Amino acid sequence: MNDEPDLPAPEPEDGPGDGDEEERRYPSTIGGAFYLVILAVCGAGIAIVAGGDWRLGVRVLAVALMVAAGLRLVLPSRDAGMLAVRHRAIDVTVLAALGGLIYFLASSIPEQPG
Repeated sequence: MNDEPDLPAPEPEDGPGDGDEEERRYPSTIGGAFYLVILAVCGAGIAIVAGGDWRLGVRVLAVALMVAAGLRLVLPSRDAGMLAVRHRAIDVTVLAALGGLIYFLASSIPEQPG
């Protein structure tokens, strides 16, 4: 059993993001801006797939992943923004491999005569 009196929790100190200032609505690094562009291209690829041309849409997604791998390779870690998730080598390898494999699979599936 605890004989110590219950103490009130300390109040948080004022700091950035407490609601006093207007929140930032733009990426803070060039990598963040590139991430948003890659995200938009992926969204366009998904829209193309939903529109019926699945092969083109999947290729757009694959190219976006490969471009993201190239950007992660050339951007310094402090500027990579959301493109930097793990170590650079792992990020580049995973993005490039997935992009390449998805592109290969989309190209290798034969079209059915219709």
